Amino acid sequence: MTTLTFPGSLPEFIRIFPDEDHCSLYLEAVRWPDGFVCPYCNEPGEPYRIATRTEVLQCRHCRRQTNLTSGTVMHRSHTPLCTWFWGAYLVSSMTPGISAVQFQRQLGLSRYETAFQMLHKLRAGMVRPDRDRIGGEYPVEVDETFVGGRTRGEGRGKHHMVIVVGAVELRHGKGPKGFEHDVSRPRKGKNFAGRLRLHVVPNRGKKALEGFVQESIDPGTSVFTDGWDGYERLPQLGYKHHQMVMEGDPEQAEAWLPMIHIVFGNLKTWLLGIHHGVSPQHLQAYCNEFTFRFNRRFYPFVAFNSLLGIGVSVESPTYDELYSGAWQHPNPEE
Repeated sequence: MTTLTFPGSLPEFIRIFPDEDHCSLYLEAVRWPDGFVCPYCNEPGEPYRIATRTEVLQCRHCRRQTNLTSGTVMHRSHTPLCTWFWGAYLVSSMTPGISAVQFQRQLGLSRYETAFQMLHKLRAGMVRPDRDRIGGEYPVEVDETFVGGRTRGEGRGKHHMVIVVGAVELRHGKGPKGFEHDVSRPRKGKNFAGRLRLHVVPNRGKKALEGFVQESIDPGTSVFTDGWDGYERLPQLGYKHHQMVMEGDPEQAEAWLPMIHIVFGNLKTWLLGIHHGVSPQHLQAYCNEFTFRFNRRFYPFVAFNSLLGIGVSVESPTYDELYSGAWQHPNPEE
């Protein structure tokens, strides 16, 4: 069994991943932590290695070849593994995130479209297929927000805005060791934010909101919401529902649902500051990235291993699928 080592700095990253061979060995260890097992005949054992194609392994028993990137976010990509590893490191270790323009510049990519597609492929790997539900022993705040802005010439109103519903755990205490006094972390008094879920929904109806709660939060959890009737059946669904009618009072909203409002504020600042706004078509992908970063914010460097570990079991979009709208970005509950 190979022990995976994670780089904690750029010099260490260069030392661990100096070439394609080392990247291939690392990817192999992620896919088969207990040693190579042929996906065709299920026979374990050391495979044949092709000197000119480090990403290809050949089974000694059935002689069939397996590509290390097959079935991963790097599937059928002509981009070198080293570039993918650099990209994953930039995405996972830069706390504020990175735009496609910056990504292109840092990796020395010749085309913006390549950077855009690579980022969306990595975002596809940010949603763990077996993700568990939040809550349980921790109370959860749930609310919705509108993301987007007014369009010039169309008057007042929520034109072209998209509804995002969120749920965040409310945890009590100082937070993980080493982060007790970090004022940049979402915190309200002695409480701090735990795990987060974000989902783009078509409307604020009962079906959409109840579906989000059931897919995201453990039954039996104490759930705090505003007075919107889309949540009124939560007790019948097995939740300890605490509801307050706000009547449009922002002070009441801040007092009753403080943590989710801080999260929504951070989300909108991030979308505008780093990405200068995003299209509704791709908003779920950016919500997935924000959630991925948020849930690993206390240990940001561990996100690199998580990203590659997740990426070996998910599908990712092609460039044509991204622009045609055929690709549906995975949501946190799937």
